[in-house]
Amino acid sequence: MKDDWPFKWSQLVMLCLTVLTGSDVIVSTHAQVGPFPFQNTSLPWSQRVDDLVSRLTLDEIQLQMTKGGGGAPAIPRLGIQQFDWTTECLHGAADYNGNATAFPQSIGLAAAFSPDLLYRVATAIGVEVRGKHNDYVKNGQFFSHTGATCFSPVINIARDPRWGRNQILFLTGVLAQQFVWGLQGNHSRFVQATAGCKHFDAYAGPENIPVSRFTFDAQVSDVDWHTTFLPAFKKCVQAGTFSLMCSYNSINGVPACANKELLTDILRDDWNFTGYVVGDEGAVQNVLQRFHYVNSSADAAAACVNAGTNLELPDPSEPTIFTSIVDAVSQGKLTEALVRERVKPLFYTRMRLGEFDPPDENPYASLDSSVVESPEHQALAVEAAIKSFVLLKNLNNALPLNPALYTHVVIVGPMADDVSQIFGDYSAQQDRGFTKTPLQGLATVFLGIAFGAACLDGPPCKSYQPQTVKNLVTGADLIFVALGTGTVIESEGRDRPDVNLPGNQSNVLTDTLNYNDNATIIVLLFSAGPLNVTVFDESPRVAAIIECFFPAQATGDAIAAVIVNKGGNSCPAGRVPITWPKFDWQIPPMVNYSMVGRTYRYLDSDPLYPFGYGLSYSHFTYTQLTVSYTRLPRHNISVTVSVANKGPYDADEVLQCYIQWQNRSLPVPHIQLVYFNRILIQTQTEITHTFDVAWESWSYWNSGAWAVQTGSIRLFCGGQQPFQAKAVPSNVRSVEFEVFGDDSPGVYRPET
Repeated sequence: MKDDWPFKWSQLVMLCLTVLTGSDVIVSTHAQVGPFPFQNTSLPWSQRVDDLVSRLTLDEIQLQMTKGGGGAPAIPRLGIQQFDWTTECLHGAADYNGNATAFPQSIGLAAAFSPDLLYRVATAIGVEVRGKHNDYVKNGQFFSHTGATCFSPVINIARDPRWGRNQILFLTGVLAQQFVWGLQGNHSRFVQATAGCKHFDAYAGPENIPVSRFTFDAQVSDVDWHTTFLPAFKKCVQAGTFSLMCSYNSINGVPACANKELLTDILRDDWNFTGYVVGDEGAVQNVLQRFHYVNSSADAAAACVNAGTNLELPDPSEPTIFTSIVDAVSQGKLTEALVRERVKPLFYTRMRLGEFDPPDENPYASLDSSVVESPEHQALAVEAAIKSFVLLKNLNNALPLNPALYTHVVIVGPMADDVSQIFGDYSAQQDRGFTKTPLQGLATVFLGIAFGAACLDGPPCKSYQPQTVKNLVTGADLIFVALGTGTVIESEGRDRPDVNLPGNQSNVLTDTLNYNDNATIIVLLFSAGPLNVTVFDESPRVAAIIECFFPAQATGDAIAAVIVNKGGNSCPAGRVPITWPKFDWQIPPMVNYSMVGRTYRYLDSDPLYPFGYGLSYSHFTYTQLTVSYTRLPRHNISVTVSVANKGPYDADEVLQCYIQWQNRSLPVPHIQLVYFNRILIQTQTEITHTFDVAWESWSYWNSGAWAVQTGSIRLFCGGQQPFQAKAVPSNVRSVEFEVFGDDSPGVYRPET
C-alpha cells in the first residue's frame, strides 16, 4: 500500500497546510528536482525564492539586476541557466527572429472596444511567444527578444494627437486587464508569458517635438496624476501583472526610475504590488547621464534601487548603473538586505514560468514554434482587423458596396500598396506571405483594379505626381484613396508637428475630386493619431471614410470584407479611441501636462470626431435604462439597458456608459466612461444587457485621498457620448441616481 501512495509524507503535510492556511503551497509528485531547497517543488514559492537568493553572492545579484537586456548570466554552481528579459509582445511576438502572427496595432485593437477580442488576441500572442521561447531555450539561445517576459501592454494616456507613440496604446485599464489575463494564461501554478505594463508614469509625449523624451520633466498636478495618469496602471496591478516599466521622463523633478513616491509609496504600499520594476532602455542611466539627478553611478544605483527599481535595461552604448550596486552597498548608500529583496521578484517570475520545475508538470512547456501563424491565429488576425475599423462617414449609405455595379475601379495613394507601413511599431517580424495590402485585398473583390501611389517617396509625399492621379482616376466609377502616416511619420522617437495629412497627401484626394466628377469615392486612412480630414468629411463628393489604423497582416483581407459586408457579419463597429480635434487651437502645447482641454473628459468644444464615435451599416435604438442599488455608502450599482437592432444587417453595437457629476464644483471630469462592451445583435432583435458599475467610478481625489460626496450622478448609455455635435444616428438614454458619503442615506430617482 505504501508503494501505491503517490505522495511523500512531507507532501501530505504540505497539502494539509494548504487547506488550513490558504498559503501558496503547491503539492507536486516531483518533490525534488535538484539538490537545493529552491528546486523542491513541494515548498511554497516564497520559501523557494528565499532559499535561492540566500545562496547568491552580492556580486551575482548585481549582475542579475543589471542584465535586463542581453541576457542575465548563468550561475552554473546552482544549476541556473541564462535568462533573457527583453521581449516585446504588443500586437504579436515582436522583434523575434522568424515568423509570428502580426495582429493589428494596439490603437486599432483599442478601437474595437471589445474586452473579449483583446483577451483572445493576447492569448494567441502568449501562445506564440511561449512556443518560440521554448525552442530558443532548447537550442541554448538567450539573446535579446527570446524570452517570455513581455514589455506589454502599453497603457499610457493619449492626451495629445501629435504624440508619436499613440499607436502603441491600449488606453484603458479594462483592456489592459484583459491583455494581462490573456497573455499570462489561466493555469493555477504556471504562467504562459508574463505581462509588463508600461510606461510608468506620466509618459505621454513629447518624443522629440519640441524637446526630447530623455530629458523631459512632466509637471503634473496631484489631481491629474491620480485621476488620469495612474488609474490604468492600478488596474494592471490588480490583474496580476508581473512587472511594470518605469519611464524615461521625470515627474515633478524626480526621474520615474528613481521616484520613491511612484515606485514604493503608490505602487507597493498603496497598491500592494509584489512584482518587479524594470527601467525603460537607458532610463536608469538617464538618471545620472541626462537628468544629472545625482553625481555618480553609485548614487544613481542607490537612488533607483531605494526607490523601487529591480532591473536595469541598459543602453548598450553607455556605461551601466547597476554594476555599481556593490559599490553603493560598500559606501552605505544601499543595504544588502534591500538589494536581496529587490532581486527576489526576478527569480519568483522565473519560477512561475517553470524554469525550476519539471517540464512535464507545466502545460506551457510543450508549446513550440509550430503554433505560429496557425489557421486559428490567421483567422483571429482578420477578425481583429475587421473589428478595429472605424466608419467615420457613410454618406447616403454608400457602404456596403455591391461590386457588380462597378466596372472601372482604381485605388490611389501612398498607403495603397506599401507593405512596410501597415504594421506599426513593435510588429511581429512575420512572413510577408501571410500579408495582403489594401490593393491586394481589393483585387480579390474587383478584378483588374488599377493602382497608382502618386507619391514617389511614400507617406511623406514630398515628391508628388498629380499626372498619375489624373491618368488613373479619369473615367473611373469607383475610387479608393489610401492615405495616412505609417511609422515613417509617427512612431517611437518621432512626433508630428501637426495633425495635417503629410506632404501633398491632401492634394491626392483634392485632385481626385477635380479629375472625376461622379465616381463613388471611398477614403481609407491608415494612422494612429487623428488626421485633419475636415474638408473631406464635409465634402458631398466623398462617400465614405474608414479609419483603418495599422491592421498589419490582415489589412487587405479585412478591407475586402468590410466594404461589402462579407458573410453578412463584417459590419464596422469600431469607435474612435482618441478625440479627433477639429481646430488647431483645440490642441494645447505638447509639454503642458495639465488635462484642461484635453481628451473627451475635459474638452470644452466640439471636436471633428468625438471619443467613442463610429458608424455602422445598421442602426440601433436604446429602449430602456434602469439602475438599482443599495442605500449604503460606497456600494456598486447594477445597470440594465435594452437595445434593439432596427437596421437591415446583423451587426455589433458598442455599448458605452458615461457618468456626469451633478455637483460641478468637485475636481472631476466633465464626463467619465464607466462601462463599455461590444455586443452582436441580430437584425430586428432586441437584447437586454446587465452589468455593475463600481463605486470607485464616482470617487474623486481630494487632499491626498479618494472621496465620495453624497449627491446626484447622471448615467448615460448608448452607442456614443451624449451631447455631441457629430453624433451616431442612435439615441442615448439617461437616468439619475444618488451616491452616498459614509453617513448619508439616499433616495432613488426614476428614469428621465
